[in-house]
Amino acid sequence: MDLKNIQISDLKAKLEGIDKKTLIKFGIGFGAIILFLIIYYLVLSPMVKDRQAIYQDKINKENEIRQFDEDILSYRVKLKKMKPEFEETSTLFHSKAEVEDLYQSLSKFAAVNGLVISKIEKKKPKPVLKDGIAEQAEELIQKNMVSYYKIPVDYEIKGNFLGFIKFKRAISKSKKMLNFDKELISVEQNDTTGAITVVGELTIVGLPDDFF
Repeated sequence: MDLKNIQISDLKAKLEGIDKKTLIKFGIGFGAIILFLIIYYLVLSPMVKDRQAIYQDKINKENEIRQFDEDILSYRVKLKKMKPEFEETSTLFHSKAEVEDLYQSLSKFAAVNGLVISKIEKKKPKPVLKDGIAEQAEELIQKNMVSYYKIPVDYEIKGNFLGFIKFKRAISKSKKMLNFDKELISVEQNDTTGAITVVGELTIVGLPDDFF
């Protein structure tokens, strides 16, 4: 068929020859397709994209939770390994609260051995710097420079010599680090019980978190 030679009248005649029911069916089908496309692009497509985004977000969160679970398990293993070492080293140091209660703590050891602590005076903590850090002015010292603190304590104890020896032995068995740095023992004159007075200085240690 030569399309160039088709006349309008011929085309009209051909269309008039088509059954009207067929045209209606064709129009309904074509309209249905147009309606479907409109509904799809205006309603269904955004809903599908939203559901895809929600699903992807769910997958991402599940992956994050799975990673968190793995991290928690890893940290638990590390903490389990570190716990014995932490407990072993941390017991050597006094907390700030323990330093404040030092008089009561030492008094218990003293009372058991028949001694009386007549004086105990805590001095200013002295920082012990980490290896490789040079000595410097106190105001320039930062927390991360400090390995631990020494807390000097002046004391005076009264009792008898045997009791004092037992007292020091009991202190030495404690898990806390405590050193007797200075010690002057005086025997009470004209006392038949062998009473003595001990004046000296002891040192305890604490962590930077408590004393910086």
